[in-house]
Amino acid sequence: MMVAVGIGAVNVPLGDIWHIVLAHLGGGTYAGDPVQDQIVWNFRIPRVVLAALAGGGLAVAGVVLQAVVANPLADPYVLGVSSGASLGAVLVMTLTTGALGGLGVSSAAFAGAVAAVALVFLLGQRGGRLAPTRLVLSGVAIGYLFLAATSYLQLRATPNELRSVMFWMLGSVAGAQWSQLPLVSGAVLGTTVVLALYGRQLNALLAGDESATALGVEVHRLRAALLVLSSLLTGTIIAVAGGIGFVGLMIPHLVRLAVGADHRRLLPLAAVTGAIYLVVVDLLSRTLDRPNELPLGILTALFGAPFFLWLLRRNKSLDSV
Repeated sequence: MMVAVGIGAVNVPLGDIWHIVLAHLGGGTYAGDPVQDQIVWNFRIPRVVLAALAGGGLAVAGVVLQAVVANPLADPYVLGVSSGASLGAVLVMTLTTGALGGLGVSSAAFAGAVAAVALVFLLGQRGGRLAPTRLVLSGVAIGYLFLAATSYLQLRATPNELRSVMFWMLGSVAGAQWSQLPLVSGAVLGTTVVLALYGRQLNALLAGDESATALGVEVHRLRAALLVLSSLLTGTIIAVAGGIGFVGLMIPHLVRLAVGADHRRLLPLAAVTGAIYLVVVDLLSRTLDRPNELPLGILTALFGAPFFLWLLRRNKSLDSV
């Protein structure tokens, strides 16, 4: 992470980064270059921390949702969370703020994500119980519905509004600020720790509903709790970082290939791997085309789409889906 903080449009030596961090943590001021101090403390460190939180959270949500819906191709966006968040954010960007009660972009995005999950939750039930296949199909349908509304708003947007909309929808942590990190850190780390405690139950869920029930797991309550927690985790991340695809799909499978399917190991390692992955992707996004920055979603799709196709060819069980 320190390397990522030091590299960018202006490179900062590691030694200077340590001095800047120690000066601020000690309550003092950095005696060196004030420009470097501004770049490192006010821009780079919040940005790298937010990228790590987003990557780790999306990876954990991906692990949980793949077990909840019993589908190896599931990721946090399969339940329409991203489309709901995008619609909320685009509403704020293209309409007057008064039209939405003064909500900001992040608040509206989170509200949109929660609304999408609530609809999927209602439509995904059969006989009062959540059905994995219905959840996936409901998520796809709600996702497309919200996407259609978002596309209509984009057609009505001015060129300036459209650029902001596109950059947000493709994901970015360039706007990270210290003031937003405590809330995001608490939400992401707290939810991740709680989900990690469900490792044993997730292992039972993989064996099938009947086997899990025989082991004493209340499958319906477990599935509902995990769905709500993982969706809130995803909605929080999208609200501050925009739509970043493929992290929740690719990282869980990479870690599973390395350490196996035991969720007691898989969840914490996926969180760490996802954090490192998105920090590296963010570093590439601001160095590949200096001084311009690429949205994170472009690079995660560039890496994730080939992986998705490889996964389709490798997983023979998908032939029966």
